[in-house]
Amino acid sequence: MGLLDELGKAVGNAGGAQAGGGQGALVQAVVGMLAGGGLEGLVKSFQQKGLGDVVGSWVSTGANLPVSPAQVTSALGPDQLGQLARQVGIDPGALAGQLSTLLPGMVDKLTPEGRLPDAGSLQGSLGGLLKGLF
Repeated sequence: MGLLDELGKAVGNAGGAQAGGGQGALVQAVVGMLAGGGLEGLVKSFQQKGLGDVVGSWVSTGANLPVSPAQVTSALGPDQLGQLARQVGIDPGALAGQLSTLLPGMVDKLTPEGRLPDAGSLQGSLGGLLKGLF
């Protein structure tokens, strides 16, 4: 997990320089959430809230379906959304809006073969994703 922590810090620093701080902090928070086995948990959360078709499109190799901020709020729940909002330093409503545009692409990039990667593959995928973002 140390490698992912360092990647998250690097993203935060790079994003701060390139995106006024907000986007880098957001990406860092999402990377932290996904790094600890959270990609599978994220997919399950969306499925349990009736959004399996949406999150399934992100994982599959086809086109990504859009997600609304309200759907993100429902899937993540107020506790997780609030925790991420505190890390990023923005209002949970604003965070849900940003996540609605960020999550489809991130999950899509982390699942290029149309399936969830194992933990070892996820670390490599996160590294590749970060290089693509910055």
